Amino acid sequence: MSKITIVLADDHPVVRQGLRALLEAEGSFQVIGETGDGLLVADLVNQLKPTVLILDLVMPGLGGLDVLRQVTQHSPGTKVIVLSMYSNEAYVLEALKNGSRGYVLKDSDSGDLLLAVHEVIAGRIFLSSPFTQRAIEAYTQKTESSTIDPYETLTEREREVLHLAAEGHRSIEIARMLSISPRTAEGHRTSLMRKLHLHNQSDLVRYALNRGLLPPEDIRGGQNRNKYRKD
Repeated sequence: MSKITIVLADDHPVVRQGLRALLEAEGSFQVIGETGDGLLVADLVNQLKPTVLILDLVMPGLGGLDVLRQVTQHSPGTKVIVLSMYSNEAYVLEALKNGSRGYVLKDSDSGDLLLAVHEVIAGRIFLSSPFTQRAIEAYTQKTESSTIDPYETLTEREREVLHLAAEGHRSIEIARMLSISPRTAEGHRTSLMRKLHLHNQSDLVRYALNRGLLPPEDIRGGQNRNKYRKD
C-alpha cells in the first residue's frame, strides 16, 4: 500500500524534526518535504504534490492563512491541516473558511495530529478539543456580517508585501525577495496601505499583530526591534 505523503511547514527546525519523527513512526506516513519560509510553501506543495500539508499559522515571509489560500487555489488535491498555538475560535473559523480540513493545537496530545491526518484523508474535518464543528458553526452565525473585511480586498501579492513590510523589510528588499521591481513593490505597499486605511509603518505593524501575521513575542522579546523601523 502506498504511503500518505506529507509536507511540513513550520519555522522552527526542532518542531519539524519532532513532527517528522512522530509521523514517520506511524509507518503509513512519509514526510517528503519541509520548509520554514512562508513564501516557499505553495511552490513546494505544487512541486511535490503531497497528500497532506501540515501548516503553522505564523511563519516568516507569508502568514499561514495566506499560504493556506494559495495552496487551496493552486494545489486543491492537497489537504491542509493547520497546526497552531492559537486556541480561539476566530482563528479556527478563518482556517476553515480558507480551506483547511483540520485544526490541531500545538499543545494537544501527539495522537491528535496522527488522528487528524487519518480523518482528513477519509474526507472528514478534524478539530482539536475543545473545538467542535457545532461550536464553530454557532460562532460563524454569530460573526456573519454584511461588512466586507478590507483584508479580503487585497491581492495575493499585496498580502505578501504586507507581511514582509510588517517584518521590517524595505521596498528594495521586498522587491528582491519577490522577484519584482522596487517600484512595483512600493506600488503594492501604497495600494495595501490605502485599502487598509493605514498611514505609517507603526500602523502597519500594529495591524499585522492584530491580524496574527506576526507573533506577539517578536515585540515582547525585543528580538526584532530593527524590523519596526520607518521606511
